[in-house]
Amino acid sequence: MTNQEIYDLMARFDASGLQTLKLSQGDLKIELGKAAPAAVPLAPAAAALPAVPAMPAVEDGAEKKPVISAPLVGTFYAAPDPKQPPFVMAGDRVKKGQTVCLLEAMKTMIEIPAPCECVIEEVLKANGELAAFGEALMRYTPC
Repeated sequence: MTNQEIYDLMARFDASGLQTLKLSQGDLKIELGKAAPAAVPLAPAAAALPAVPAMPAVEDGAEKKPVISAPLVGTFYAAPDPKQPPFVMAGDRVKKGQTVCLLEAMKTMIEIPAPCECVIEEVLKANGELAAFGEALMRYTPC
């Protein structure tokens, strides 16, 4: 595991609702923990990543357009394989829950679904580019 992968793991853990994390990979063992807030119950592990990424809006001239944002730090992939076409392109109409891209984090591929039936207006990241937590990946117009 590289230093960058460890830093990415720490950032993802810090942004999550998890209170503890233990990872063992061969001889490497990492344990992360947070002080639990007094009045807030611990979140279950399944709640660490939202099923549908948060949908903030970005300025597009005078109007704000909704975006599909990265639910974690990772590498953006527009297609399931370099030899295959992208999941979606600008102008494509997609159904709610349809995979629009992948994010790779810690050698794990996470499918990013469309939040609603919509038209993809613009893909904002290049294939293989690093995406930060909460960064806009695609701009869309709901149908």
